[in-house]
Amino acid sequence: MNTAGRVLMVFLFAGVSCAVGQETQAPPAQAIFQYQEVMVPVRDGVHLQTVILTPTNATKPLPILFRRTPYGVPERAPQQMPSSMKELAQDGYIFVVQNLRGRFKSEGDFKLSSQVDLKDPKATNETTDAYDSIEWLVKNVADNNGKVGMYGVSYDGLTTALTLLHPHPALKAISEQASPVDQWMNDDFHRYGALRESYAFEYTVMEQSDKNSNTHFDFETYDSYEWYLALGPLTNINGKYLHGKIPVWNDTVEHADYDEYWKKEAWVGQLHDSPVPNLNVAGFWDQEDPWGPWQIFEHAGEHDPDHNNFMVAGPWFHGQWQSPKGESIGIIPFGGHETAREFRETIEAPFFRYYLHGTGEKPAWKANIFQSGSNTWHTYAAWPPKEAKATKLYFHTDGSLSFTEPEKSAGTKAYREYVSDPANPVPYRQRPISPTYPAGDWRTWEVADQRFVDHRSDVLSYLSAPLERDLVITGAVSAVLSASTTGTDSDFVVKLIDVYPQDAEKPAWKPEEGPKPGQYSQSVNGYELPVAMEVRRGRYLKGFERPTALAANEPTKWEVPLRNHDHVFLKGHRIMVQVQSTWFPVIDRNPQKFVPSIYKAQTDDFVPATQRVYSAPEMESFVVLPVMP
Repeated sequence: MNTAGRVLMVFLFAGVSCAVGQETQAPPAQAIFQYQEVMVPVRDGVHLQTVILTPTNATKPLPILFRRTPYGVPERAPQQMPSSMKELAQDGYIFVVQNLRGRFKSEGDFKLSSQVDLKDPKATNETTDAYDSIEWLVKNVADNNGKVGMYGVSYDGLTTALTLLHPHPALKAISEQASPVDQWMNDDFHRYGALRESYAFEYTVMEQSDKNSNTHFDFETYDSYEWYLALGPLTNINGKYLHGKIPVWNDTVEHADYDEYWKKEAWVGQLHDSPVPNLNVAGFWDQEDPWGPWQIFEHAGEHDPDHNNFMVAGPWFHGQWQSPKGESIGIIPFGGHETAREFRETIEAPFFRYYLHGTGEKPAWKANIFQSGSNTWHTYAAWPPKEAKATKLYFHTDGSLSFTEPEKSAGTKAYREYVSDPANPVPYRQRPISPTYPAGDWRTWEVADQRFVDHRSDVLSYLSAPLERDLVITGAVSAVLSASTTGTDSDFVVKLIDVYPQDAEKPAWKPEEGPKPGQYSQSVNGYELPVAMEVRRGRYLKGFERPTALAANEPTKWEVPLRNHDHVFLKGHRIMVQVQSTWFPVIDRNPQKFVPSIYKAQTDDFVPATQRVYSAPEMESFVVLPVMP
C-alpha cells in the first residue's frame, strides 16, 4: 500500500534546483504556492499535522483538494509544478495534505486499520477524522469556495474512499485510486486467505516501526527469496526478528482465517450507494491493490440514481497513472500513448473541474478503459459490457489449450502432474529478488516474462495454437481446475499469459514500435506477458471462516477468480496458462499437510506433494474468458 504514496511524495513535493554554468546559478523560481502548516483538531481533541498549499496567482476563492496520508506531508512548497499536479493545478485548487493520526507530528495512535464503526458516537477512525478535518478546513482556510474534493493513491486512496461511509456536506467529489477494501480477501495482505508474506511483513515493519519515518527492514541477504526460505516457518519472524513489537503483524498471524477481525476490516461491506461522485481508478497490473477499486465501484453501484459512480482502468502498475507519462510498463510499450498524462488531462482534471468548478460536462460513460494489446481507450455504458460472452478455453493432457472440450481417450492419462516441494518453491519473479521496498523492480514484477519458470518440473504450461484473429476479452476472467493432491492442504496458482511471437524480439526491434511481422518462426515462444494471475488455498475451498482439510488423491473443483481485464490477444500471438503450487515469497508456503493454522506450522509440517490437473469429460479444467464479438 505504500509505493505510490512514497513515490508521489517525491513527485509532488521534492524541491528542484539546477546549476547553470560553473559559476552562476539560476535565480530562485517564483513561488507557485504559499505554504502553511497547521494542526487541525478533530472530535476527540487530537490534532493532525496538515499542510496547506495556496496558489500564489489565485484571483478568486478556490475549491480545496484534500489528501490524507500516512507517509509524511511536504516540508516546503514545491519550486516547480510536479507533473502529477500539473493538470489539476491549471484549473486552480488549494491543495491540502494531512498526516493521519499517529504519523509524524500528528497526535494519537496509528492503527494501520480501516475499521469503521459509525454506530459508536465516541469512535474515531479515518472516516470521522476526514469529516472533522473538512469541517475545519472550509471554516478556516482563507479564500476557499466551500467545495472540497479528495483524491489519493493506495493508502491515500483508502482514506479518500472511507469518506463514502459518511461524507461531509462540503465534500463534492472524490477520486479513490487503488484503494484496498478487504485485507484478507484480495488486497495487500492476502489473496483469498493466502498470506502475501514478503509484502505483509515488509510493509507492517515500514509503517509501525517508527512513528516519524517509513522504515525499511534491513535484510541480511540481497536475494529475499533466499532470506525467506532460510527463515523457515512464519513463527520465526516474531521469534527471531520482530519479537511481538509490530501490532498489525501480530494481528495478522493471530487471525489466520476470515474471522470477525477481518470482516470488520472489510469496510466495503458497509457501502451500498454513491453519496458523492467518485472516480474509481485501477491498474490491471497493480502489484498491490488491483481488486479494491472494482469492489468499491460495484458496491457504490448498488444505488446510484444520480449516476455518480465511474470506473477508470488501464495497463498500469500501482499508481503509475500519476507518473509523468505512463508510456510503457516494463518493456511493454503502449503504442505511443502517454497513458498517465492522458488520464490526468482527459479524465481526472475534467472530473474535478465539473464537480468543483462547475464547468465542463459530466462524464457520459460508466467505464473508461485503456485496453492493452490494442493500446486504445474505450468507453463503456456499463461494466462489464453486455456484449461480452463467457467462453471456456480448455486444458488438454497434451499441454494444449483450445476452445474444444476434452474428449475421453482410451489408454491415456486424464491428467498431468508435478511434484510441489515447499523446500524448493517457485519464485514469483526472477532471482535475485530484491526487497519489496525501496527498490523499483517490485513495481513491475506482474509483467515479467514468465519464461523464467515455464520449463520448471513443478510448473505446468498449456499453450494454444497461434491465433488466427484478434481475441478481445473485456470483463471478469476466471479459472476452474479439476485437481487433486497427495497432501491434505495445497495451493494452486493460475496464470493467464499472452505469448508474443518470437519476431517481437528481433535484435532490430524497437519497443516503441510494438510487435511486428518478421522472419522468425512462431513455433518457439517469445515474450510471455502475464495478463491475469491468482492463487487459491485449498483449506478455504469450502468456506473462508473455517479451514478444512482436503481429501488426499481426490479430484476437487477449484474456482479461481482472475479479476476484471480489458485485453486483446493479437493475431499471431498464443495464449498460455501456467499452473503451479508455490509462488514464493510473495505468497507464503503451504505446508501441504493440513494444520490448524499455517502461521503456527512447524518445520516438519512442510512436505512434498504430487499435484494432478485433470482434463477429461466431467473433470474439465479451463479458463473463462469474456470474449467480445
